[in-house]
Amino acid sequence: MKILHVAPINVAGVPYSMMDMQRRFGHHARLVTLHTNSLTFTEDICLSLPLPRHTPARIWRHFKRQSNPASEAEKDRPPVLKPRNVLERGYFEFDDWRRSTVVTRAFQEHNLDEFEIIHFDGGLDFYRDARVAKRWKHEGKKIVCHYMGSDLRVRGVHPVMDELSDLNLTNESDHLRLHPNIHYIFIPFEASAYAVRTNDNDRLRIIHSPSNRAMKGTRFILPVIEKLKQVRDIEFLLVEGAPHEEVVRIKQTCDIAIEQVGNLGGTGYGRNSLETLAMGIPTITEMTPDYLAWLPENPFVLASPATLVDRLIELIDDPDLRKQKGTEGRAWVERYHSYDSVNHRLMDLYRDHGIL
Repeated sequence: MKILHVAPINVAGVPYSMMDMQRRFGHHARLVTLHTNSLTFTEDICLSLPLPRHTPARIWRHFKRQSNPASEAEKDRPPVLKPRNVLERGYFEFDDWRRSTVVTRAFQEHNLDEFEIIHFDGGLDFYRDARVAKRWKHEGKKIVCHYMGSDLRVRGVHPVMDELSDLNLTNESDHLRLHPNIHYIFIPFEASAYAVRTNDNDRLRIIHSPSNRAMKGTRFILPVIEKLKQVRDIEFLLVEGAPHEEVVRIKQTCDIAIEQVGNLGGTGYGRNSLETLAMGIPTITEMTPDYLAWLPENPFVLASPATLVDRLIELIDDPDLRKQKGTEGRAWVERYHSYDSVNHRLMDLYRDHGIL
């Protein structure tokens, strides 16, 4: 099969892993990312389109996340993507116009029209009017919309893309309540690329590497660490904004990892935790009750802001517990997130939805 992945950004390397998985099983797969990931995850075809990252743009995006909370009638369906005002509509039209030259050149250089199945990550086309997806659908290509993070719960669905989609995928369990026709798959992840830690540091090292402090509950974690330092001799590493390879290298030197507390964004874990679990590092997170009941054979050490210090002390004081959780974590990643497991699930969904 010829499969093309189109992603706004190679978020946490997940779009690349999807492509890499399909290549592993003999398919001709490519990934086009529109914007560069500042954390230096491996790219395939990156158009490096401009993405406003200045302060006013960040403030505007934060405002959109916080404004217009869903009514009771809307809580079980995703928001619909649309311009908030005439200025944003004008910017979207201008941005589509200025990217057209780069996108057209990419189609010519990489023969993007040859693909049969198109995964639109985040449910977004190259252009905001979905012109490419509409043309490809008319030509008989199969369209998959794959939601990987807060895109569905915060930004919502593009109404045209949602109508065109033959299959909707997600890596977030709460999306199953938001969208009436969406299917869960685990993030594909190759644990074999990560060595399992076998020796603890004399002075235990605890790492927290948030992609977004607000969503990961960092403001709750830092005071707990200060309290912990008064009763245990530990080293704490807060790692932010570093290149991915450097973050992995630092993780490999740590004994305990904290993913998130507070349930402020996402449902409990992502690639960040998959890496520490694959290294055999006990990993602490908080999950919603629904997600905890749904997630099979959960290998995490569960904590809330109120219980985090106790869970940390338990791990610090009990090397056997650290070893047990490390072993469980590695085995769980291999069972549920392996390329074999995720590809098998994806092929079943392709067949069920007439893509094969």
